[in-house]
Amino acid sequence: MSDVQALIGFGQVRHTRLRPARNAFAYPTYFLMLPLRSLHRDGSGALAHNRRAALSFFDSDHGDGRANAVQWLDELLQSHGIDDATGEAWLHCYPRVLGYAFKPVSFWYCHRAAAEGGGLRAIVVEVNNTFGERHCYLLDAPRYGAELTAAKVFHVSPFCSVEGGYRFRFLRTGGQDAARTVVRIDYDDANGPLLQTSVSGALQPLTAASARRALWRHPAMTLGVIARIHWQAARLWLKRVKFFRKPAPPKAFVTR
Repeated sequence: MSDVQALIGFGQVRHTRLRPARNAFAYPTYFLMLPLRSLHRDGSGALAHNRRAALSFFDSDHGDGRANAVQWLDELLQSHGIDDATGEAWLHCYPRVLGYAFKPVSFWYCHRAAAEGGGLRAIVVEVNNTFGERHCYLLDAPRYGAELTAAKVFHVSPFCSVEGGYRFRFLRTGGQDAARTVVRIDYDDANGPLLQTSVSGALQPLTAASARRALWRHPAMTLGVIARIHWQAARLWLKRVKFFRKPAPPKAFVTR
């Protein structure tokens, strides 16, 4: 049995739009950090994995919808020539809450095998929009703290055109008993910086007690995510920010 276990993070989501009208917000949140390769091999402990519960995780909410998302991840990486990410696959994502899931963005941290040092080999940024579409950005040879970039090819917000690119920065600090994760995603369009976003949180083991605490603090968290997206869209519309019609999704499912 592995001593690697599922984690839950309690923290905050921040978002700032810089122009043409400034719009900023910060919301408390929680999220999962799951060692999916270990969970499939050794069992999920306190996590309701691929079964119904007030707070649960289903592999089918990710990738191509199969019952084991790690298989999909391995195939994606191998199709892009990355065959040395056979170590732990940590997934930072929202859970299902009361049976409902909406996951604007999830992060797959793909590691080398322990025999090869276990270091970070790739990150897959999995993005869902409110139109039911999904796209992945593959970040090759990442390093914690370093800025990584990707061209924007996928429509997310009707108040942003599909142009420019993203700047990613991933941080992981603290030891096993005081771990903290921060993800920053900044978006630049043709005129320069436009959006600044981040999600951060302190990590702790996912136990029955920590799951109850999450549900008590945020009893309808994933419904709240979609509600807040529409509320912020209404604010931008009232501020007369330009609206862009949804283009066709990119032909390729993965942008590298």
